[in-house]
Amino acid sequence: MTTTTSPARHRSLGDHTWQDQAVCTPTEYNPVDPETFFPGPEEADKIATAKALCAQCPVARVCLDAALETGDTHGIRGGYTEEEREPLHARINDRLDYSRVNATLAGRDIALTKAERRAVVLAGYRQGVPVERLARLLKISPEHALKLYRETRRAIRHRQIAEEATRAASAHHDATSTAQLTCADFGTAA
Repeated sequence: MTTTTSPARHRSLGDHTWQDQAVCTPTEYNPVDPETFFPGPEEADKIATAKALCAQCPVARVCLDAALETGDTHGIRGGYTEEEREPLHARINDRLDYSRVNATLAGRDIALTKAERRAVVLAGYRQGVPVERLARLLKISPEHALKLYRETRRAIRHRQIAEEATRAASAHHDATSTAQLTCADFGTAA
């Protein structure tokens, strides 16, 4: 699982305006050949050129996120080849980027992974975000949002019970160990 907290520009759902800032977008003053970003596996020079351009791109992270979120497996995106992105695609639903969670809670319309959606629900619950607002943020019904809050409350309670049981078992184990050590230390009377 990848967890980050670094601030980043996150693409809003349906937003493609970031592409205007991409280094790979050909313009009159930037005559980039789009085919550079679709090299064959043996075209090391094209791959190196594309990656060098991506390294200069102000929206490389957004490009990578867009490729992962939409399942785009073709070409070089965000500085990663198709092969390099393959394991990222497999783990995208486990990505947990708290800057994305915070942006969503602030009202931004961000594409979230399953892990990030769960984090939004947990943070919303802990911060007292009203059910109706959570529903709007996640684009779900208020009934579903209420259900998610109930599940979160139950999970938190179960975690607290488990922690209390672990502490009690540990305290019991420590007390038993101390009693055994005390008897052993004194030995028997001769």
